[in-house]
Amino acid sequence: MVFTTPLKSDSIKIMLLGSGELGKEVAIEAQRLSIEVVAVDKYPNAPAHLVANRAYVVDMLDKDDLLDVIKRESPTYILPEVEAINIEALFEAEKLGFRVIPNAEAVNKTMNRKNIRKFAAEELGVKTSKYLFVKSFEELKEAVKKLGIPCVVKPVMSSSGHGQSIIKSENEIEMAWERAKEARGDASELIVEEFIDFDYEITLLTTRTEKETIFCEPIGHIQKDGDYIFSWQPMRMSETALKKAKEIAKKVTDGLGGRGIFGVEFFIKEDEVYFSELSPRPHDTGMVTLITQSQSEFALHIRAVLGLPLEFESFGAGASGAYKAKRESKNPKIVVPDWAFSKDSFVRVFGKPESHIGRRMAVALALGKSVDEAKERVKKIVESMDDE
Repeated sequence: MVFTTPLKSDSIKIMLLGSGELGKEVAIEAQRLSIEVVAVDKYPNAPAHLVANRAYVVDMLDKDDLLDVIKRESPTYILPEVEAINIEALFEAEKLGFRVIPNAEAVNKTMNRKNIRKFAAEELGVKTSKYLFVKSFEELKEAVKKLGIPCVVKPVMSSSGHGQSIIKSENEIEMAWERAKEARGDASELIVEEFIDFDYEITLLTTRTEKETIFCEPIGHIQKDGDYIFSWQPMRMSETALKKAKEIAKKVTDGLGGRGIFGVEFFIKEDEVYFSELSPRPHDTGMVTLITQSQSEFALHIRAVLGLPLEFESFGAGASGAYKAKRESKNPKIVVPDWAFSKDSFVRVFGKPESHIGRRMAVALALGKSVDEAKERVKKIVESMDDE
C-alpha cells in the first residue's frame, strides 16, 4: 500500500463522525500511518478533536449540516463512531461516491436496536431473547405482561446504557418508561426483551475485510445500567459456546458486509449463545485490547478500513476499568497515583473538556498472571483515582 502525506491534495483522509475516547484512539492509529484525520462531534474540544488535523462541531442529526461538512472535506473514508447520526446523510454520501465504513446500510441496521434485532433474528435466524417493540406506556405494560417479569427495557437508539433499565416488579414499569426518555438518540420507540438468566456476557470483537474475518479473544465485562464498568480478556468459556459465538458473529457481519471492526455482544447460558447487540466500530469493552494485544481494536479497525492484513498477537490475561467522575467541573483534573504506571499497567486519560458525575473520564489497564489478578490490579487503580 502507498501511504500519503497529510494536508495534501491527494491525502488519504478519514472523517470521524463522533469524537469521543474511542474515536480518539482511532485517530491516533490513523495518524501513525500518516492518514489525515477530520474529527466531527456535537461539542467542541471532544477527545478526538485534540489529536485530529481538523475538527468540526456539527449537529450530526441534521442531514444538511452533516452533508455540508462531508462535501467540504471530501474524505476517503467516513467512520461513524456514534449512533446519533442522520442516516439519510450517509446514504446520500454513498450516492455521491463517498465510502462509509462499514457501509451506510450496515450503520442503518445497527444504529437502531429494532433494525439489528429484526435483521439478526428474523432475516438471519440467529438465536436471541424474545422481544417486543412499543411506542406507548400502555403498549409497554402489555409487553411486560406478555414477556414476564423481570424484563429489560431499552430505547431503540441510545448509547452507554442511557435510558436502559430492568423491570423487576410491576411498580417499576412507570419508572422504566420515564427513564427511557434519557436516551442519547431516539426514545420514541422501545424494545422490551425477555430477561435471559445468563451465566455471563461477552463481546466478541470481529474484524472483517473482503478477504478475511478474524476474531479477538472473547471479552468478559461488567455493565451497570447498560454502561461499561470493567472488562477483561480472555473470558473463560467452553469451546462449544465460543464456536457458536464465532459462527453467529461471522454470519451477522457477513450479512452486513463492508470493512472494519464489529463489537458483537452475546449472552451465554452454559453452552447456549444468544445474540444481543452489535456495534459496527470499536467497542468500549474492547479498550482492554490496548494492553492485551499487539494490535488493539483501534489499530485493527484502521487496518481493516485500509484493507491491510489483520494479524496480531495476544499478550495474555488483562483487564480494563472505567474511571467515572465524582463531581462536576468545567476544568476537570484526573488524579492518578504514580504507581499505576508500571511495566504492565497504565492509565489513559481522555481529556474531556467537562466532567459530570458518572461521566467516563479515563480507563485503567493492567496485565496479570491470571484474569483475576489483572482485574484486582485494575480495580485497585480505579479505586485510588480521583478528580478535581
